[in-house]
Amino acid sequence: MSQFDTVSVVKRANVYFDGKCVSHTVLLADGTKKTIGVILPSTLTFNTGVPEVMEGVGGWCRVRQAGESGWTRYGEGESFAVAANSSFEIACDDAYHYVCHFG
Repeated sequence: MSQFDTVSVVKRANVYFDGKCVSHTVLLADGTKKTIGVILPSTLTFNTGVPEVMEGVGGWCRVRQAGESGWTRYGEGESFAVAANSSFEIACDDAYHYVCHFG
């Protein structure tokens, strides 16, 4: 799906890592929460509180999840899941556009 219909958008952006990651929170009619954002060229570490699925919608990235030694490449149309109370490193050479699905 290329868009979400019937949503509310939180106007204030979520800005992380000195602006290297910027997203907006989207609330669907059924109460589901997602964020839609972009990660600029960088290598960042994120911590999760709940399970997350990161869906790539533009560009590509490399991901190393907690406890793993190797990196896995993900591009547009590909997703990766991260367990609750975990972490992952993400490396982007160009802008990586994503939707983060929570829960």
